[in-house]
Amino acid sequence: MAKKVVATLKSGEGKEYAKCIKMIKSSKTGAYQFKEDIVHADHVKEFFEKK
Repeated sequence: MAKKVVATLKSGEGKEYAKCIKMIKSSKTGAYQFKEDIVHADHVKEFFEKK
């Protein structure tokens, strides 16, 4: 199933999107968590600026 998603993102309108992974430190435990999302290429900078 993952291969189908990757193939869809590489062709057609999928080229306009990017997968972003951000590391966030938890305030309760101090451990790091990863937040990942697929955003439009124009909004990548906004994704990383927002907390």
